[in-house]
Amino acid sequence: MTTPAPLKKDPLKAFRGIMAGTLVLEVIVVALALPVIAKLHGGVGTLVGWVAFGFIAVFIAMCAFVGRSWAIPAVVGLHVLLIATWILLPALGVIGVIFGLVWVYMLWLRKDLLKRMAEGRLPAQQQQTSAE
Repeated sequence: MTTPAPLKKDPLKAFRGIMAGTLVLEVIVVALALPVIAKLHGGVGTLVGWVAFGFIAVFIAMCAFVGRSWAIPAVVGLHVLLIATWILLPALGVIGVIFGLVWVYMLWLRKDLLKRMAEGRLPAQQQQTSAE
């Protein structure tokens, strides 16, 4: 059995960029819930507002750590907590469910990418034939 050709570019680096980009999108969407909190829940200085600001801060911070081994379990845990905020504000719970599904799909894509890398089936791992 031959070993797969070494990759010149790291596909997981690009995937980490996608993960960070998704976290930034989550920051934007959770921030868009702040007017709802201000209008319906007594302002952003309430418990619900502080929870939303906490998620915004943690999602921004997680962008710096997407390459760490503990990042994916931490993001999954954050989404479980975000879904649990349904009790405080159903809008945040819905955001958690939607982005939770996005993360499930991204983790499925990551699993497929790692499998294809191990099998040597990525286009960057294919032997180039020279046409003379």
